[in-house]
Parts: sequence; structure tokens; C-alpha cells
Amino acid sequence: MFKRFDEIAIEIPEVERPDANAAAAVQELLGGKFGEMSTLNNYLFQSFNFRSKKKLKPFYDLVTSITAEELGHVELVSHAVNKCLCGSTSYKDPDQTPLNPFKDARNTYFALAGAQSAMPFDSMGRPWSGEYVFNSGNLILDLLHNFFLECGARTHKMKVYELTDHPAAREVVGYLLVRGGVHVVAYAKALEVATGVDVSKLVPIPSLSNKAFNETRKYESRGVHTKLYTNSDGDFTAIRQIWKGLHPEDGQPLEVIEGSPKGYPIAEAPEVPEEFAPGFSEEDFLNIAARLQAAANIPASEQVH
Repeated sequence: MFKRFDEIAIEIPEVERPDANAAAAVQELLGGKFGEMSTLNNYLFQSFNFRSKKKLKPFYDLVTSITAEELGHVELVSHAVNKCLCGSTSYKDPDQTPLNPFKDARNTYFALAGAQSAMPFDSMGRPWSGEYVFNSGNLILDLLHNFFLECGARTHKMKVYELTDHPAAREVVGYLLVRGGVHVVAYAKALEVATGVDVSKLVPIPSLSNKAFNETRKYESRGVHTKLYTNSDGDFTAIRQIWKGLHPEDGQPLEVIEGSPKGYPIAEAPEVPEEFAPGFSEEDFLNIAARLQAAANIPASEQVH
């Protein structure tokens, strides 16, 4: 089961700087082969199909707790895409081609199918595929794959960071570099426990430290790179048998935290009438509000108009 909060992992900067091409680049971190939908679904199905989980509980708990965080990362990247797209067009008469700004954008699908919002595809507009999910059933092989997947995701995040300087994109990529680094180290430690091989000596991959990025340094200064969350009210605590000791890069002590990190309010998405979204006039909204208030038995004198 999953428990959801009406919050987002970090605050994303509010900027009046629409950039559809930046949004297209960030889409790679959502629906690309090494995107958040891939990490989520790899770990999700590995957790569903995990064998001998009672005997191998620390490993099961690790994959399962990270799964929940990855769902939040899918949410976070989607909001980053939306921030990059916000304000790309303005309402005009249809004959004045209000969606014209997307004519020369890298991906016109944003305007044609998604009301200028995130979609489950990569930077080239290709849909995310279930073929990206790897679940062999062999614990060592799956852990090794997960380590490789997180390193690949880290590489892609760095490249997207270098593709755009949009503040919303860079803020989210910076945070994800730090949290993705946690997952890299976590799977490295799991492989060491399972095999005796010190995989953590390979990190970071690529060799460039997170400290090279402006948007990552503030998160590492708060110790975000040392914390692994159970993302549960009481389960998955056996990850303490894996997530322990010191961080291989800076020697900071690692910490398991029961529960989820503090979230932040999700910004209101404005209407886009030129996209017919959400498709209601001011009069329609008032009529809907009146019906909802009547259904809730709110006296007319107390109703909001």
C-alpha cells in the first residue's frame, strides 16, 4: 500500500521565464531510459516480485523504501517540466494563433496533447516503455543493475543541468543529483553486504563531485546526501543493516530516518484557456461552487460568491 501527501519534495522557484525547449530536456529525467519513471518501476516490480524477503529482509526493505521516494521524484520532475512551460502562451482569439510559440519548439506535443504539461515521454517525445524494467529475480544481479541504473541516471542529470540554466530545472536537477547519489551509495553498500566487494570505491560515477554544482551544495551542506528514509510509519527499518557507517566521498555519518522528509506546498497551476484547460468559464466556476456548497448544506448566508 502507499500513503500520499499533498506536498512536493522541495520548493521550486517561481519564475516568469517560459522555456519549452528546457521542458523538453527535463522530460528525459522523467520518461527517458534512465529517468525517474524507470527507477520507480524497476524498484516497484522488484519489490512486488522479491523472493525470500523474510530471509533477505534488509535488501527487500532497501528496494521498497527507495521505491516510495522514486514516486515522489516522478512527481517532482513533472512539476519542473510544468514550471518550464508555464506562461509559454497567452489567451487570444483562435484566428490569432495563440499556440504559435510552440510551432518552432522541439516538442509541439506539449501544446497539442497535454495542455502544456508533463507527459510520460523522453526528451525526444518517445513514450516511456515497460521494456526499461529489469527484474531478473537474482538479488545480486538486480542490485548490480540498480547501481548501474542510478549511475546512468546521475549522468543524464548532469547533462540536462548543462543543457539549460532555467532556475526551476536546475533546482530540481540539483536536488535529484544529491538524492540519486544516496541511492547509488545505498546499492553499492547492499552489494558489499551481499558479496563482500567494496563497490563504493567506484563512486562517484561520473567522477565529477556533486559539489561542482551550485544547486547541489546547499543540499549537501544540510546533510541531505547522508539520509535514507524508510518512507513508512513503521516498516522497512531493516535498512539500518545496510545504510550505516560513513559516506564514501566526504566521510559524513550515514543516518536512517523513519518516515518521509518534510514536504512543501504544491503550487497552483493556472488555467490555460487557449488550451481549453480546465475548460470552465468564471460563470461555470460560480455555478459549480454553488452546487458544492448546497450539497454540503452550507446556508446561503455563509456561501462564498
